Formats: sequence, C-alpha cells, structure tokens
Amino acid sequence: MEYGLLASLGVNDALTIINNFLLLLGGVAALMIGISMMGNNLEKAAGRHMRRLMAKATKNRFIGVGTGAAVTALVTSSGATTVMIVGFVNVGIMTLMQAVPVIMGANIGTTITAFITAISTTGGQLQVTSLFACLAFAGVLMNMLGKNDKVKNIGSIFAGLGLIFIGMNTMSHSMSALLDKETNPAIAGAVSEMFAAIGGSGGTLTWQIPVLFLLGALLTGLVQSSAAVTAIVMSLASTGVVDMQFAIFVILGTNLGTCAVALLSSLGTNVNARRAAFVHFSFNLIGGIIFIIPLSFPVVSGSLVGFLQSFIPNVAVQIAVFHMFFNLVTTALLLPFQKMLVKLAEFVVRDKKKDEQVGEEEETLDKRLLKTPAIAIGQARKQIVKMGKEAFANYKLSLDMLLSGDLSQIENFASHEKNINEQNHYINSFLVRLTLEPLSKTDDLKLSSFYHVTSDIERIGDYAENIVEYAQTVVADKITFSEHAREEIRQMDLHLTELYKNVELTFEKISLAYMQKIDEEERATDDMCRKMQQSHLRRLNENHCTPEAGAIFLQLAITMERIGDHMTNISNSVKDYARPEKV
Repeated sequence: MEYGLLASLGVNDALTIINNFLLLLGGVAALMIGISMMGNNLEKAAGRHMRRLMAKATKNRFIGVGTGAAVTALVTSSGATTVMIVGFVNVGIMTLMQAVPVIMGANIGTTITAFITAISTTGGQLQVTSLFACLAFAGVLMNMLGKNDKVKNIGSIFAGLGLIFIGMNTMSHSMSALLDKETNPAIAGAVSEMFAAIGGSGGTLTWQIPVLFLLGALLTGLVQSSAAVTAIVMSLASTGVVDMQFAIFVILGTNLGTCAVALLSSLGTNVNARRAAFVHFSFNLIGGIIFIIPLSFPVVSGSLVGFLQSFIPNVAVQIAVFHMFFNLVTTALLLPFQKMLVKLAEFVVRDKKKDEQVGEEEETLDKRLLKTPAIAIGQARKQIVKMGKEAFANYKLSLDMLLSGDLSQIENFASHEKNINEQNHYINSFLVRLTLEPLSKTDDLKLSSFYHVTSDIERIGDYAENIVEYAQTVVADKITFSEHAREEIRQMDLHLTELYKNVELTFEKISLAYMQKIDEEERATDDMCRKMQQSHLRRLNENHCTPEAGAIFLQLAITMERIGDHMTNISNSVKDYARPEKV
C-alpha cells in the first residue's frame, strides 16, 4: 500500500474506521456469546443422550466419528469437544485408540456453525436476521417468565441462536459500511490495496499461502474460536475485500488454531491425554498440508473456486461448503490410518520413566469434565464408590485388628484413613465447582445427594478409627472376649458385609431393586445390636465377662450398628432420582 494513500485518510476517515471496528468487535462478542449460550443449553438438554453417545463411541470408529460430529454440533465448538475427549482419556473413560475417531468427527461437527453464520449473509439478509432477532427476544422472555427448567432451557437456546445471527449481521454491516466505495472511497481503496498486496483480492498467491495459513491458526488460537475467525473471513469475502482463494487458506489455518485449546488443556494430564491432544493437532496439520500442496497451484485452486461458484452464488456459503469438504475428505483419508496416528503420538509424546511416574495415578475426576455436567456426575459417582470401597476395607481391617490383637497394620490403616479424608475434600471441591455448571433437574438432585453420601462414607471411616482405638485398648490392657462374644461380633460383621454389598450396588447402578434386601439387613443389624447388649448383660451376671471387656463390647456393638445406619443413608439417597426396576 502506498504511503500517499495512507496520508490521504483524514480525521473523519479515522473515526469511521474506529466506529466500525468497534461494531465489528461487538458483533464478534455477540456471535461468541450466542454460540456459547446455545451450546451450553443444548448440552444441558441433551445430557443423558450425550452420555449414551459417548458410550456408543467406543464400539467402532465409524460410530466414533458420528459421535464426535453430533456432540460438537450440540456444543458448537470442536475445541470444547476435544477438551472433553482429553478429559475422558485422562480419567480412563476412553482409550487413546477410541478417542481418535471422535476427534476427527469433532472437526466435521464444527462446520455446522459455519453454515449457521453463512445463512445470515445469504439473499434477504435483513429479513433472515430480523426473524432470528425476534427469536432471540422470544427466547429471553421464555427464560425470564418460564415456570420450569425445560422452558427456560429452550428459551436460552433460542436466545443463543438469535445472538449468532445478530452478531454476524453486525459484523457484516460494519464491514460493508466501512468498505463502501461510494461513502468511504479512501478507506475502501486503502484496504483493497493492502489485501491485494498479499493476494487477498485479485492478487496471485505464492509465498503468501503459508502466511495466510498461519494467520488463520494464530487468530483462532488467540480468540479460541474458529467460528469467530471464519465469520470475519465471511464478512470480508461478502464485501469483496478478499476473494475465495484468500479465504480457503485462512480457513485451513483456523482448523489448526482450534488445537491450541486442547493442547493447553492437556498440560498436567497423563501421557495418553497429552497424546489425544497431539492426535488432534497432527490430524489438522496433516490435513492442512494435504490440501495446501495441490491448492498452491493456481489451476487447482481456481478450478475448485470455479466449481463452488458454479452452483453456490453466495461466497459465505462457498466458504462453509469448503470448510465441511475439507474436514470430510481429511477424515476419509486419515481414518484408515488411525493406528499410525496413535503410534506417531506415542513416538512424539513419550512415556515417563518408571521412577518419574510415582504418584501419577490416573484420577477419575478432571476439571475438563465440568463442561459436560452429565458425564461429570457419572464420574463423581465412580469416585464416591471408590471412596466407599476404601472406607469399608478400612472397617474390615480395623475389625481384624480387634479380633486378632495384631496391630501391625495400624500404619497402613492410618494411611487409608488419611486418603479417605483427602478423597472427601477432593470430591466435594469438584462437586462445588460442578454446581456452577448448567444442570438438569435430575442431575441437580444427584449432585445434592452426593454431599450427604460422601459425609456418610467419611463417618464410616471415623467409626473404623474408633474400632482401632478399641483394639489398642484390648491389646494394652490384655482384654479377651469369650468365644460366644467373638461369634456375635462375626455375625454382626456378616450382616454389615451383606448390607454394604447391596448398598454399593444400589448407589453404583442407581437401582432400587436391592432396597428390600437392604431393609432386611439394616433391621438385622439393629436386632443384632440389641442381642449383643442382652448377651453381654447375661454373661456379666454369670461372671463370664469382665467389666472392661464388656465396656469395649457394648461400644463396639453400637459402633457397628451406626456404620450400618450410614450405609443405609447412602442407599436412601438414591430414592430421590432412581427409577424402580427388577434385579
């Protein structure tokens, strides 16, 4: 661009540029808010369906591709989907091999957003945008006046969709007004020359191709939204500032830029999660290279553009079609090489040495799961089940020390008890953050109950500590129980073991089919506690028991009965949201 042309821009021109640039930023903001609002509420409405989709994704690679596309179409962001996948691999929901097709499908699903933004630039733009602006208003009213979560949810989806069109319309108008050759000839001429210098409109692309590719990647990485960058390119192309040949290389770059979010999210994860993020990066990089090489020849890119223009008059729709075409072809070409992509990831992202892996235990909960609340709830349940297993195992260990008089496992017990307390804090911290995410009514009930369940499990651990204290007293004071007393303790333990087994099944499977057995065993522990108290009094009167042994025995009976009460509380927590079913 010549210096004289820059100098010709006056104060009014500068103000015009500033005003329209601010409108452009406002349009981008509305677009991104709309995408986020629509995606979050669609995800909230489809929480259970999303869990089913993810379960199906593990069956074969074609279902995986479809799942990735469907989930991304719901959340309107391939970056968000890939971050979820990184989280799923990190916590073991998916293997790396299962994740690859889903990642490929995510790239296909994100093209839906490009088509939505392209619609707002088609013929009759004002009428289309006006309709969706009205839809946004209706959505706001539904959200404000709706009496149930479902209506509010649908209202938010409508509002988000309307904001996408309003944002795109604002961006398009700001660019059109700024680059109008009649009202702003100096600005339009300056911008046209600038883009022409890099092959933007009527120029010949040669060395500029990698620059445009990297520009698309960089801008997408900065704003963390390929949809926003694509929308800007569509606006520029619709006003004639850039041509289709310019646009396609920037669009190829936006696909690579979406990898920035997943790569950043993989920091601090296990090795397979980092490999999943690298697969996403390598897929888009290889795909970009596959397309850039032939499209670098003017005859090829010109033929492609001519073909698109032959049946699609609107340049924004041409860009959206090319975006989808790129991702479909790249997926078709690379899906058969799924194993090779995994091997490449394993070669680049190496396993740590064994001594460096100490303490790098795979966690069930991951902050990346917060973006998919329905799945996060399921993983929180798994972590609570794990905590419950450890608490019950510690109870068994404490009882074994009491009956055997062998305290050699006391340090091991203390270590497990410390871990139970840490798990309690860890799970509850995750649950607190999960409350800030959009939840369905059922998931909200589950989340509320989980706080009580973790508290009950933690109390079971505390009662196990009490039993260890009894064991220490027995050993220190050389107290012995009669064989009859020991047999009653074992019977009580059998009832608690059976109770725990059914409570765990009830909570883990979210099933009320085991409640009858739980009620029977809970009554059995109450009866056994009374029996132990009566037997103690009889043995004491018959001088078959010392007062010291009797005191410990009575405390133990009450402690074991309270452990049973807390187990029953856990099963009762499921009643609020579980559906009755037969075993």
